Amino acid sequence: MSTLVFEQPMPGLDPHTVYELDAVDGADGVFSLRPSDAPDVRLFVLEAAVYAPEYAPEVERASAEVGLGPGDSPRLLVVATPGESGTSVNLAAPVVVNESEGRAVQAILEGWDLRAPLP
Repeated sequence: MSTLVFEQPMPGLDPHTVYELDAVDGADGVFSLRPSDAPDVRLFVLEAAVYAPEYAPEVERASAEVGLGPGDSPRLLVVATPGESGTSVNLAAPVVVNESEGRAVQAILEGWDLRAPLP
């Protein structure tokens, strides 16, 4: 388990800014993300490098917001949504993480799919 402190609340999850990120047992790159003060609220997020390896959004501004420099690589997580026809991920709003400092921000990007199906 690790704690992530968001620079501002994620859209639709105001006022929560402190979250617990827990790996899902037996599922590589799958995590549960819960507000520390609202454990009944839960999102599933996926490691973009594992589930969308070709995903390479421009997140320099978001990276700077969490204290990363130009040469630093953030960890990118994408929110997963299960559905009747399979699971999709939101590529338009990745969670950009500075792992060493436990800081995060949800970037809002243009030109990316809100519900990209997982293969």
